[in-house]
Amino acid sequence: MTATRSPESPGGRWTDRLLAEGSDPDPRFTLANERTFLAWIRTALALVAGGVGVALAGDLVDAPLRHVLAIGFSAAGALVAALAFRRWLRTERALRRDETLPPPALAPLMSYGLAVGAVALVIALLLTR
Repeated sequence: MTATRSPESPGGRWTDRLLAEGSDPDPRFTLANERTFLAWIRTALALVAGGVGVALAGDLVDAPLRHVLAIGFSAAGALVAALAFRRWLRTERALRRDETLPPPALAPLMSYGLAVGAVALVIALLLTR
């Protein structure tokens, strides 16, 4: 089935361009893509909350490292939130065009970035105790 939208339809220009491409995928795939997007948004919120937690750690971690880690976790959360929509859009476009799904660019960033941040935090905790 092909998507049809009237020119007066709400949603803006990017949605009209998206829906004009290809055909409607199975709704289960679109909803799964939306759930994945929301999972990335939850991850972004957790990273920002982790940054706030590290910032408020007080005497647990020395000030310069505490600030660097807090900014790093918060910035990573902002980046993940921004890239989550891009991933959702690329995946939705591929579903509509019946193309191969794009690889998850966020996965290596998240896994390696979180590993580096966690190791830095563990080292900081060990050195200050």
